[in-house]
Amino acid sequence: MNALWITLALLTAGFVGWPVTALVFRLARTIDDRADAGAGAVGAAPGATAEDPAADSTADVASPQPAADAAADAASEGTAAQAADDAAVSSARILRGGAIIGVLERFAVCLAILAGQPVAIAYVVAIKGLGRFAELKATPVAAERFIIGTLTSMLWAAGVAAVVKVLVLG
Repeated sequence: MNALWITLALLTAGFVGWPVTALVFRLARTIDDRADAGAGAVGAAPGATAEDPAADSTADVASPQPAADAAADAASEGTAAQAADDAAVSSARILRGGAIIGVLERFAVCLAILAGQPVAIAYVVAIKGLGRFAELKATPVAAERFIIGTLTSMLWAAGVAAVVKVLVLG
């Protein structure tokens, strides 16, 4: 019976954690957008645009042509900056593979807590950080996403594991 609860905890931590993390990213993006809008309204030069985190130089861009087309179309409507930002967001990918890494991270954190080896969480963070070090060093936006995603994933997995360990496994 314990194996069933452990399996259920791992699946919940691993796969339900993805929408939770996506929700936190969306919330962070909303907060950033509001801050950018507030900064743009107060003392910004006309035509100045806020820096788009997804349009970072280290992001993989599928094709630069759609971004240019979108910017040209929007220029005729007076919203070139917004269209360029939207096109860059749709074509840029920061921290590729993050969803798969996040699922594995949540599995490892949950399993470490259920096995009574919370020190193993340090290994997970170290491996994840070393694997992303070059990208995180070069891209502050990627570093911010890394921190938000890692903390959200770890808190979710630790919470699921703690609930199952305390309430079910005793």
